[in-house]
Amino acid sequence: MLKKLLFAGVGVLSLGALVFGAELPSYLFTSAKSLRSAVKAEVPVEFEIARARELVEKLVPDIRKCMQVIAEQQVDTQQLRNQIASRSGNLDHQKQLILSQKANLSSGQGTFRYAGHTYSANDVQRDLSIRFERFKAAEQTLAADQKVLLAREQTLTANQEKLATMLKSKQDLEVQLEQLTARLETVRAAEAATSVTIDDSNLSRARELITNLNRQLDIKEKLIDQSGQISGLIPIEESAIPQTTEDLARQIDNYFQPEAKPQAGVAQAH
Repeated sequence: MLKKLLFAGVGVLSLGALVFGAELPSYLFTSAKSLRSAVKAEVPVEFEIARARELVEKLVPDIRKCMQVIAEQQVDTQQLRNQIASRSGNLDHQKQLILSQKANLSSGQGTFRYAGHTYSANDVQRDLSIRFERFKAAEQTLAADQKVLLAREQTLTANQEKLATMLKSKQDLEVQLEQLTARLETVRAAEAATSVTIDDSNLSRARELITNLNRQLDIKEKLIDQSGQISGLIPIEESAIPQTTEDLARQIDNYFQPEAKPQAGVAQAH
């Protein structure tokens, strides 16, 4: 089966190369792009909104990770800040001791008594030298730690700003998604209002029935009109005007009057 598919693919590519020549890659790229656009156009808007909402939700792990890093940096920074403050106070104390020993040696005394013990001037000078070297080393360490603290504070500030930006972006995207959802509901409601289909089959059948009834009545009226033509008589009965009593008397006079006139002439002849 795989071999058949490979042979079919090779055959299609060969045919395409034969038809389109060097422009085959361009045709393939354009076809693929058109196919992607067509498929994307068929994706429902609801699905795209859901996909966008899922992408926004995927920001949550990154936000939580950033929060974790910031929390750790805040703790570490505060600890370093406390250590620097403590060492700074200790250096100030060591500085006062060094200055005190220096002042004692400057007095020219041969011995010095500290904490119930007596020390020679050489012992005090040697101790002072060691203390001074340690002080300078501790001071350098403190300066380095202060630089580290400054760098940590800058990094912490940058991460806090990044977290604030991520949170605001997430909130903005959520608001935009809600607006898109509301707009989609409005569009769907408008589409539903404009695409309402009314079943007018009953209305069409009623109109057709009335038309047929009118046709049947027209046919009956035509048949009635033609029935008079078949009998050969003028249908005057339907249009005759009812006669009154005066009309009837006149008709009777007219009927008998021609006979009355000859009778009157005969009587005169006699």
